[in-house]
Amino acid sequence: MHPQSRYDRELLALLRRAVEYLETENADVRADPNRPVGTEPAEIRDGLRRLLTTRPPAPLPTHVHEWLDTILQNERDAVGTVDAMSLAPVSTETPSTWFAPAECVALWQGDITRLAADAIVNAANSQLLGCFRPFHTCIDNAIHWAAGPRLREECGRIMATQRAEEPAGMAKITRGYNLPARFVLHTVGPVVRGPLTDRHKLDLGSCYRSCLDVAAEAGDIRSVAFCSVSTGVFGFPKPEAAAIALRTVAGWLSDHPGVFSKVIFNVFSDDDRETYAAAFSGRISHAAI
Repeated sequence: MHPQSRYDRELLALLRRAVEYLETENADVRADPNRPVGTEPAEIRDGLRRLLTTRPPAPLPTHVHEWLDTILQNERDAVGTVDAMSLAPVSTETPSTWFAPAECVALWQGDITRLAADAIVNAANSQLLGCFRPFHTCIDNAIHWAAGPRLREECGRIMATQRAEEPAGMAKITRGYNLPARFVLHTVGPVVRGPLTDRHKLDLGSCYRSCLDVAAEAGDIRSVAFCSVSTGVFGFPKPEAAAIALRTVAGWLSDHPGVFSKVIFNVFSDDDRETYAAAFSGRISHAAI
């Protein structure tokens, strides 16, 4: 069932209160005669998402966070979660794979915000604050909406301390808040505009290694789910990206046996799933990348 159809009277009241608070907080939005104003639950919910997506990383009162937590946890429960540890390993799905750690690695197609892993990976931008474009289909937008505004607040604190944009190939860790995942690993992948270079390849490999390093340093993370870093609007060719991801993760796990119980490669589209399936089966050569 779609989460928008699950708003009872109490939840609808919370939706309205949250929208009213955020509009009052932003005088420019409230004064805009062209702002969308709806009365249906889906319209009010979309208004809330628009306000949160465009809101800077500023603190909110505790009671407003409580409203938003209730709303977002209702959405999470309505769509359901997926237990990362229950996913079939690559060794079962592709018995002939060349991929050495196939027993503890899975390929899963679906919405990463539903995945109950200890940590999920967000393909972030260099500001590390999430996507500010309402309803943009990037994973950064989806993760920040599902987690709630405290995720952007925490990212804002990280960036205020860092006082510089996040370079490609590194990783930062935050809490997951209203996500089923306990933590989010934020990494900025390389942007490919034109021919693919060795620098692009090195930076992408560094994204995967950095995420695993940071997750290992956290000490209580046993499952990590990767999205397909840089293959969306950042323009990294999908076959090469999948080959680099598999080779890098296989090397890291070989060097650090027993650190993680499950690593998941998360894909969303049928095309992405086929690309990873081809990489696991050897139809995309990992040695050539």
